[in-house]
Amino acid sequence: MADAIVEISHVYTSFGPQAIHEDIDLRIDKGEILGLVGGSGSGKTTLVREMIGLDQPTSGTVTLFGERLDQIEPDRLARLRQRCGVLFQGGALFSALTVYENIAFPLREYRALDRRLINDLVYMKLAAVGLDADVARRLPAELSGGMTKRVALARALALEPELLFLDEPTSGLDPVTAQAFVHHLKNLHRELGFTAVVITHDLDLMHDLCTSLAILADRRIVALGKPAKVAHDSHPYVVAMFSGERGLRVFGGLAS
Repeated sequence: MADAIVEISHVYTSFGPQAIHEDIDLRIDKGEILGLVGGSGSGKTTLVREMIGLDQPTSGTVTLFGERLDQIEPDRLARLRQRCGVLFQGGALFSALTVYENIAFPLREYRALDRRLINDLVYMKLAAVGLDADVARRLPAELSGGMTKRVALARALALEPELLFLDEPTSGLDPVTAQAFVHHLKNLHRELGFTAVVITHDLDLMHDLCTSLAILADRRIVALGKPAKVAHDSHPYVVAMFSGERGLRVFGGLAS
């Protein structure tokens, strides 16, 4: 059996009287790319924050890299987080820093590396996401949307994380740029073997990148499994998402 990177067991989450999650169970295995899908307010981001210990569920347990997050010291939790990378929805690049400085930031912050090695790693990460070396001198304001996503991905990969979180990685991109970005992600996953959790509404990304999907609705995971199986689930939210014209085009020819 594959190694579990994240295990969520009987998680309930409430903010005051408002219940967000009710009895969530989820296991993410090493090398898996899980698409986390749900409507606005379904608790996707909250669940991801619980996976890395930024939030604590009201009850239940979250285990990361084999360690229960409610039973470890803050310094140990900080070390576990260093094994994770995050690609934020808008890129979240530091606007006053160059591309080079953005990618170098986590290397300087969390690794005792000399200047020459940091320099080599920055240009290696740029090449890995398909960007030329001269992009390193630019400021974020000088980048296109697709380039911003790639630079943000390079920064997320700077520490060579075992677990990568991506929040709507193709949002705001035109179809051609989105397809190219997903292609780079697939290649990087094949080369580096990281595990990933992807918050997304992009049906093409679910089909082309994700090895499994978890659908959040009604405060629960209502469908879980391989994309071809989940796309044919009978839950009303799943039916509404996948039965439209685009959903039928992307998933309609697959066997349930």
